[in-house]
Amino acid sequence: MQMRQLIRNVPLALTVAVAVSSFVATAPLAGQDPQLRDDWASLARYREANARLGPPRPGEQRVVFYGNSITDVWARYFDTMFPNRPYVGRGVGGQTTPQMLVRFRQDVIALAPAVVVILAGTNDIAGNTGPSTQAMIEDNLISMVELAKANGIRVVLASVLPAYDYRWRPGLKPAGKIVALNAWMRDYASKHDVVYLDYHSAMADERQGLRPELSEDGVHPNEAGYRIMAPLAERAIAEALRRR
Repeated sequence: MQMRQLIRNVPLALTVAVAVSSFVATAPLAGQDPQLRDDWASLARYREANARLGPPRPGEQRVVFYGNSITDVWARYFDTMFPNRPYVGRGVGGQTTPQMLVRFRQDVIALAPAVVVILAGTNDIAGNTGPSTQAMIEDNLISMVELAKANGIRVVLASVLPAYDYRWRPGLKPAGKIVALNAWMRDYASKHDVVYLDYHSAMADERQGLRPELSEDGVHPNEAGYRIMAPLAERAIAEALRRR
């Protein structure tokens, strides 16, 4: 039996949990990873996949989901959650917005999507590539939005998911920082013809953390979390396409 078929036969909840656990276990060492030293933005990650993908077919409204580990894990199950949709996942575990900005041309613009769904910022708050202010995150998101628009790509700007703490960087108290960043995103989107996708409101608990039934580690969604996110993403994409 081929590996791809084996993966599809494993329950989604189990495979999400294994993938997330593996990422969390390695997250604190990301800055010391020799691969990151040689390829800081992970440009090699999707290079071959992009070449195989080729341009959209006539009439195809391709959508690129662009982000970090939350997107990376989710994309493995697009066939199940988004059947027959031309959705492409381009997430890289642990990435921050400056890394995503570096690979934006290769992993988004070159794929000629109709829409890009950008989900980023939590790893900046966690300090994965060093200290980062909200203004720094804003600048990187704005640059991605402007690059997309300059190339005729509609943008969905997704809220950062709630998180009360990061297991790999405990004590940072990210919840309030995430709320503030999302408030800026909502305001920016309303002023710049960008669709704001609010995952946070649907997934937060009373502490502004991720509801425990939606995650195993308080940061990464489990299957139940992704199933809340999926219809919200679909509605945001449809809105972006209507604005074309």
